[in-house]
Amino acid sequence: MFQSFDSTVDPSVGSARCAALRQELARLGLDGFLVPRGDAHQGEYVPPADSRLEWLTGFAGSAGMAVVLAEEAAIFVDGRYTIQVCEQVDTSVFAPMHLIETPPTEWLEGVLKPGHRLGFDPMLHTVAATRRLQKACAAAGAELVAVAANPVDTVWTDRPEPPLGAVTRHPEAFAGELAKAKIARIAAEVGRAHADALVMTQPDAIAWLFNIRGSDVPHVPLPLSFAVLGADETARIFIDGRKLSNAVRDDLSELADIHEPAELLPALAALGKTGARVMLDPDWAGAALETAITGAGGSIVEGPDPVVRAKAVKNAAELEGARQAHLRDGAAFAAFLAWFDTAIAAGPLDEITVAERLEAFRADTGKLKDISFDTISAAGPNAAICHYRVDRRSNLTIPADSLFLIDSGAQYEDGTTDITRTIAVGDVAEEARRHFTLVLKGHIGIATARFPTGTSGAQIDALARLPLWQAGLDFDHGTGHGVGSYLSVHEGPQRLAKTGHVPLQPGMIVSNEPGYYRTDGYGIRIENLEIVTPAREIAGGDRPMLGFETLTLAPIDRRLVVLELLSPVERDWLNAYHRRVLAEIGPLVSEEVRGWLEQATAPL
Repeated sequence: MFQSFDSTVDPSVGSARCAALRQELARLGLDGFLVPRGDAHQGEYVPPADSRLEWLTGFAGSAGMAVVLAEEAAIFVDGRYTIQVCEQVDTSVFAPMHLIETPPTEWLEGVLKPGHRLGFDPMLHTVAATRRLQKACAAAGAELVAVAANPVDTVWTDRPEPPLGAVTRHPEAFAGELAKAKIARIAAEVGRAHADALVMTQPDAIAWLFNIRGSDVPHVPLPLSFAVLGADETARIFIDGRKLSNAVRDDLSELADIHEPAELLPALAALGKTGARVMLDPDWAGAALETAITGAGGSIVEGPDPVVRAKAVKNAAELEGARQAHLRDGAAFAAFLAWFDTAIAAGPLDEITVAERLEAFRADTGKLKDISFDTISAAGPNAAICHYRVDRRSNLTIPADSLFLIDSGAQYEDGTTDITRTIAVGDVAEEARRHFTLVLKGHIGIATARFPTGTSGAQIDALARLPLWQAGLDFDHGTGHGVGSYLSVHEGPQRLAKTGHVPLQPGMIVSNEPGYYRTDGYGIRIENLEIVTPAREIAGGDRPMLGFETLTLAPIDRRLVVLELLSPVERDWLNAYHRRVLAEIGPLVSEEVRGWLEQATAPL
């Protein structure tokens, strides 16, 4: 099994570890220290060796930051984790704060005193974030101090070793483009930006550029690494050589010079000494990288990493791979749903059993590389925690007459999947069915959207929320995120969210996942993946419009639909979607599962 259900969360650790950190800060002459959740790559996926926030506080969410001062400490999380943080953290040690309502910079301005020295690790904070922190410190008369060695690492005596996941080549049949062609394409972008070189810090972008994959973090085939790409098409990759077999090293050396990670900062300083103009993304690159370049005499060309957007627009091979992966995954998921309905009728099930069975159905395809994230298998009130992760302590038996939410995905070599379904268990209360139907209406609003070129995810996000807004309801997460091609299940730059300002382009893949969460009651989410389709004419219209092609193929629970809340158009969409599910998945499943599928997709 790919998912472990052993909990590493222990709220009781916070007091002693915070005290040890404070003692080290006093030795260093610091009045406080910032502990972000991210590592030097600033990404969502962090190996155990870099999970400093979790080690210090017990918080296991995917975003957040702690601030430890001599007399007080706080932990900042967004709306997804307001419940979770109180369960995982000793709140008598770390005061929970809402990351959006009270940003850390605003809080620091209020608590720092003139002359205070606030420490930070410049590899773990982006250029842009560091500027905001410097401004907050200056407003309070305090000083932001970069440290050469992270004091958390000093007091973390049993810190795990850095990962050494083996690097593999990603075949051209799945990549759809040779790495040399990608390098030439991106190098031209660097030149057009009037830069001499590009610093790459995001491992998924590096994996895409060089057509490699790795295994350094759970569930995402990332090779943790940095790279520098010259406008002249020369490339350097900074990666632990122990991850490379002789064959992979030989192949990779034809594309780039290979260096150890410790050589990155000296290499950037050497670039700076030549007066080079170096391109980096201030929202992703650690502040230490900028300092190395400018401190040696170079200059920075700020801008988004051009690889990120190129990677987001899937080519024909990647799109076909995604379709094949979703057919395979849909058949496995249909078999799982059929099993669930039979098993829950026969007797009680718990969250872990269900997650394990779903993983087994995917493994039976013979193509599963890994799950794409820890399965959210959530019964009753646990489903109200958006990013709930079941463990052996939290594991609930699924209650009768309730909602069960399962959010899961798979990594196949030809594509990455992500699907959420909310399932009826017994007789579900009318209020919950009504909320489910409002979420479904928002989901259909996205799936059927047509929009002009240049439309951003922020403009589309409201379509998913409108039925909920009209009922005085909302949800505290984005409506959708980008998805990689056998890479990250959460990929930028595109997203359907209030902050999604990147225009959608044909070939991008996004999730469509509105939800609703009743604290201590239940959670609802319906998620499919969608491909942005090329602009097409609409009869009688003035201009072509982009749209969405739904990738995910699995029944949406008809038992939870309040039919009178759906418009005729929405009902027709659901019936048409279910006809497609039966037509495309039906031939791939057993006769028994097909019988269940015919009932699950019967027209309303």
